[in-house]
Amino acid sequence: MKNIQINHAQKGFTLIELMIVVAIIGILAAIAIPQYQDYVARSQVNRVLGEISAGKTATEEQLNRGVFPGSATDIGMTSSNLMQNDLPTVTFASNGQGAGTIVATFGQDASAILNGDTITLTRTTAGSWACTTNVDAEYVPAGCN
Repeated sequence: MKNIQINHAQKGFTLIELMIVVAIIGILAAIAIPQYQDYVARSQVNRVLGEISAGKTATEEQLNRGVFPGSATDIGMTSSNLMQNDLPTVTFASNGQGAGTIVATFGQDASAILNGDTITLTRTTAGSWACTTNVDAEYVPAGCN
């Protein structure tokens, strides 16, 4: 008769192996979470800039008709949960020059890094637009100072 050997192999993980896995997950989380928060902040800045930039075309169209927009709804802007009061502040003085601003202030639903910061689109009397912001430099999109 043959001798049958039974293999009594290990059937689980040791405490050391589990601790190593937990440590690796902790290290990965410590790196990934701040990177994700930066990504969210950058995408929110780009989103708000895109939303208020759409108002430039409507503003130009109204100024060409001699109408000076006084609110975001005057230029067809819709609400955004990332801005305080859901809409940007639009100010164009009816002085015949066409200079004015569209200002978006980040509100409570925006990333905590951005809360209270602003993006401002300014139209000069010559008709050119400039973008300025007080958002941290690492989150500012190209073309906005």
